[in-house]
Amino acid sequence: MESVEIKTLIKLMSKVPGLGPRSARRAVLTLLQNPKKKMIPLAEMMLKTANSIKLCSMCSNIDVHDPCLICQDDKREHSTICVVEEIADLWAIERTGIYKGRYYVLGGVLSALDGVSSEDLKISQLLNHINNNSVDEVILATSATVAGQTTSYYILDLLKDKKIKITKLAQGMPMGGELDYLDEGTIGAALNLRQIINED
Repeated sequence: MESVEIKTLIKLMSKVPGLGPRSARRAVLTLLQNPKKKMIPLAEMMLKTANSIKLCSMCSNIDVHDPCLICQDDKREHSTICVVEEIADLWAIERTGIYKGRYYVLGGVLSALDGVSSEDLKISQLLNHINNNSVDEVILATSATVAGQTTSYYILDLLKDKKIKITKLAQGMPMGGELDYLDEGTIGAALNLRQIINED
């Protein structure tokens, strides 16, 4: 029978996405069987990261630096911004190794059912970012869900009078698909074959 401490640890671990109670129990058991080599280094790194994590003031990515390492990278294309829903989507695109521009994380999607309006997202900050920087292209990389596409068209409408190329992810993105669940090859193909959506 587990102690209160172990039960609490299992309960906390089970809240991690992808880990249910049984998977969490196995993970905790693995850590407990070799605490000096596995558990203590993990706990120390988690605490160190938790105390140093920051939200990037330029793109809303998370990093231990502000601006984040992506925004600090002078080799990246400053004039291209890829707009994503969540940080997980940014990470998914980065895993492809194809995209060399910058990002902007909205923090979600518009959803009347969930009571999420434009004021709840970082859309106004995105517009300020575009207005205050030399931006030639905005890639709307929202998910191929109803909410994702609604958000994409809302931003497109706000940018319609600006002389900026606006593109969206192309083939390879299934309807209803979310970026974080797609493989790197599919995301890479969608990026390379993105389509202009604000042509007259």
